[in-house]
Amino acid sequence: MVKCGRPCKGDEQQSRDRLLDAALQLFLENGYGNLSMETIARDARVSLRTIYSQFGGKAGLFGALIRRCSDQFIGSLSDDCALEEALTNFARQFLFRITRPDVLRMRAILIGESPRFPDLATQFYEQGPRRTLGLLAQFFIRQQQAGSMIDMDPYFLADQFISAVRGERLQRLQLGLEPTPDEAEIDVWVRQSVSLFLQGCLVTR
Repeated sequence: MVKCGRPCKGDEQQSRDRLLDAALQLFLENGYGNLSMETIARDARVSLRTIYSQFGGKAGLFGALIRRCSDQFIGSLSDDCALEEALTNFARQFLFRITRPDVLRMRAILIGESPRFPDLATQFYEQGPRRTLGLLAQFFIRQQQAGSMIDMDPYFLADQFISAVRGERLQRLQLGLEPTPDEAEIDVWVRQSVSLFLQGCLVTR
């Protein structure tokens, strides 16, 4: 039987996921500037109109991929556990996601092509770094209100925390100078970074 009308939410999500999966693979294979919207639509088995209506264009589609990646660690920052545990859980998820080969490749595409496509850089920053920093800043505000953290610009704290967690090692990974870390290596990496960060930020009593 041919189904007419608007698809159910489950079908819509599956269609969106299929489109994002196809777009990710095509971006990885072709880069950004060399990839046409027609190719994406054909591989994802959707119309060009669907892509434009859902994402506004190729930059929006790239941004949606970045947002889907950040979704995987954004929800891991919780107020329901101790401060150090909350930051450790978040940083562990954050590092695991951003050190995967596909994510590093997407970052390389961004760095290489953003001067030609400023909308690409905007989408990446809005859906990735800015979203992450905003979440952390709000978390630090709540910790300051609870008297756990020093009174300092929470956005500065968020920036310093992300910088401490990523460190120089992320650049070596980006350059292919180190192998992809496993979960055990990330755990050690995270615990050292979080401990060092909190030594400068906790309120001493």
